[in-house]
Amino acid sequence: MPDKTMDRIAKATPPQVATRIRGLSDRTIAWIFVAPTIFLLLAINIFPLIWTIRLSFTNFRVNRVNADVKWIGLRNYERILTDPDIWHTMQVTAHFLFWTLFLQVLIGFALAYLINKKFRGNDLWTTLIVLPMMLSPAVVGNFWKFLYQPQIGLFNYVVGFFSGTDPSSFSMIGSIDLAPWAIVIVDTWMWTPFVTLICLAGLRSIPDYIYEAAEIDRASKWRQFWTITVPMVLPFLMLAVLFRGIENFKMFDLVVQLTGGGPGSATELTSINLKREAFEKWRTGYASAYAVILFVTIFGLASIYVKALNRVKER
Repeated sequence: MPDKTMDRIAKATPPQVATRIRGLSDRTIAWIFVAPTIFLLLAINIFPLIWTIRLSFTNFRVNRVNADVKWIGLRNYERILTDPDIWHTMQVTAHFLFWTLFLQVLIGFALAYLINKKFRGNDLWTTLIVLPMMLSPAVVGNFWKFLYQPQIGLFNYVVGFFSGTDPSSFSMIGSIDLAPWAIVIVDTWMWTPFVTLICLAGLRSIPDYIYEAAEIDRASKWRQFWTITVPMVLPFLMLAVLFRGIENFKMFDLVVQLTGGGPGSATELTSINLKREAFEKWRTGYASAYAVILFVTIFGLASIYVKALNRVKER
């Protein structure tokens, strides 16, 4: 059936067009197929970025389209970099990033190391560990919001059972001190399986003969762990940190569903603060400059980190 369709298309093609197509090189044909995708990428990514950079130098407000748009230069950038509220959100984001990455790498590597050891029910436990990663962040946020409720939440009862405190005496998402840790716990629970899978791939890529040679040299298990396992898994760990760092820097939906950035501004990450500036206060030019600063920050840190990752791989 496909051959008949192609024969019909070939017969219906005008001779002049057919001659031109036969005269095209493979490189030209490849560009014909790739060009639509490149055009879409430029339209979806590059054009909005250039437009955002342009708006960042103006006082444009999207809710006042008819108002005069003035070119104000670097004033938006100066206001952002000297605003103590912005630096507070940066500190909150840095706290969230550090602890989530630290806990996810620590727990994820430990789980991968245990799963890599063959034991009964290995496949079942691997499947159960991966389940949280398959859920939507919005669903996870609502789910944990109920778990954190002081009166009916299971989390408070578990903490109260082991610590002896009254379950209703504290609120994870209602306390300024505990709310940041509440989102750290949820994000760690949800995305540790991602780090586990990457570390597991790294562990299973280590050839067995290296451990056999180490045992012949009478190297202890502890020595093998620090001289073989850790160095060879380190590039995979760093790759997991890169992925999770970029994702957590722009974390939005999970925190909005869980705490909404509160109480106060205790869990107001930069992404939430940016959304409020752009779509609640309608300061489009200011928000554009904010977005450009965040983009440059992520791009710069990621570039430095990738160079370090490449050096580790070359060892």
